[in-house]
Amino acid sequence: MFKRIFGLIAICTCVEALSAQTQATVYEGEIGFSAGAAHYFGDLNNRASFRRPKAAAGLFFRKNFGNYVGLRLGLQVAQLGYADKYSSNEFQQSRNLSFNSTIWEYSLQGDFNFFRFEPGNPYLRFTPYVTLGIGSMSFDPYAYLAGEKYYLRPLGTEGQGSTQYPDRKPYRNTAMVFPLGMGIKYNINRTLNFHMEAVFRFTSTDYLDDVSTTFAGPDVFDPQSPAYFLQDRSYEVGIPIGTAGRQRGFSSQRDQYLMVQAGLSFNISSYRCPSPLGGRF
Repeated sequence: MFKRIFGLIAICTCVEALSAQTQATVYEGEIGFSAGAAHYFGDLNNRASFRRPKAAAGLFFRKNFGNYVGLRLGLQVAQLGYADKYSSNEFQQSRNLSFNSTIWEYSLQGDFNFFRFEPGNPYLRFTPYVTLGIGSMSFDPYAYLAGEKYYLRPLGTEGQGSTQYPDRKPYRNTAMVFPLGMGIKYNINRTLNFHMEAVFRFTSTDYLDDVSTTFAGPDVFDPQSPAYFLQDRSYEVGIPIGTAGRQRGFSSQRDQYLMVQAGLSFNISSYRCPSPLGGRF
């Protein structure tokens, strides 16, 4: 009889200890990675076409503040690019400009869960979330001419740095970025989470594509220089249109890009010793 009672007490004690240990596990944050696609929107793609997605990948660390809010520090790298030949607009087809660029982005984002998210709990393992933040990105647009790669910023394709246009200064190859998007998150087990998200990036630059204002005109450039042939490429498809002062871009609009990614994250947890009385008093 005493053996049965002792065994029952032992079992209850073990269950209570395991329960206390589970309750004492605190999920401090996550470290993870993601991969997917990025797409550019701007002077060469002003109708929100999705014809040229390119690769994107990232790393992040998220600090959790409870089960609903997290603060994410992220690093992203992506390829962006587009060309006027993909447009149905007649002016853009005749303008015939194009660009590619590798971007590096550093951001700080707040993540806000719609539902309580608790790794290891089968009833609280899924939530949609919204994310928004601020960051910085670097870019360096380039194009190809006769099979050769040329970075466009040093060429001053809109007359930047020329005596004819003293008010047009070379643009910076860094800009502010403002991420805003949504995602879903699923806890696979106590260690691992899966997520998918679509985050739109608003930027503070209109030169992500090296296109912003008006044509500087051919007289600004040395006829033997790459800049002469890259600032107006309409001659490749028809009659040249790049006369001085003619519209080349839309300076009142800032360039943007979208990232759609999926990824995995690993939970970082700590253990807080439970009260000797099980937290009952």
